[in-house]
Amino acid sequence: MQAASNIHSLERQLAHGTIGFAPLFMRQTIETAQSGTTIFFEGDAACHVFRIVRGNVRICRFLSDGRRLIIGFLGAGNLVGLSFHNRYMFAGEAIDEVSFSRMNKRTLEEELQLVPELRLQLLSQLRDEISAAQDHMLLLSHKNAEQRVCTFLLHRLERNEGRDGRTISLPMVRTDIADHLGMTIETVSRTLTKLVAKGILLPAEKHQFKVVSRSALARAADEDPDDDSEDADSGARYAGTRYQ
Repeated sequence: MQAASNIHSLERQLAHGTIGFAPLFMRQTIETAQSGTTIFFEGDAACHVFRIVRGNVRICRFLSDGRRLIIGFLGAGNLVGLSFHNRYMFAGEAIDEVSFSRMNKRTLEEELQLVPELRLQLLSQLRDEISAAQDHMLLLSHKNAEQRVCTFLLHRLERNEGRDGRTISLPMVRTDIADHLGMTIETVSRTLTKLVAKGILLPAEKHQFKVVSRSALARAADEDPDDDSEDADSGARYAGTRYQ
């Protein structure tokens, strides 16, 4: 059985003190989805759980008036489609070219019975998702436009997408960010330009920004800045730089 076929890979990970969901999906076919493709639809029967191998996915819901709400963004290694309901409560859409594998929900449950550590890890992930949803509600209800954008950027930075700890990757378009933060695309663009002019951010490669001052970004987000050793004038050196 498939559950038994994967247990040896999981045991090797446990022996080395690491554990992850990748071995559970290693016998599943790798599928691809082009940018803009819907991987699963809101309201569809929740028969599968998906693991993102490469690329980025936006999780969204659609209101009765046609408006789109983006709940969050997921990347390589993340599981998506986990649901306690019989139907998906949201849709998963490819932001760029996405590679993923899927597993039948019942098969996943059988696998989890064999490895208790994975059950704990899955519960931890679900707990983090609930906490993130609560934080997002507070973000939308209590923060102004600049604070929302800065909080979003801090969260992207914390994903450790940039190896240098200063690079923020934004593979999504400005419309996606606006729909996630409850703002207009014009306000998102103006706010990013303002942060560059203040010397808090610097444009880097395509879809990327460099954080000049992490503490300044945290203060602009109305968050407690981490203690760091950056120069007090690190942002001032780049203040006035224009972002197009």
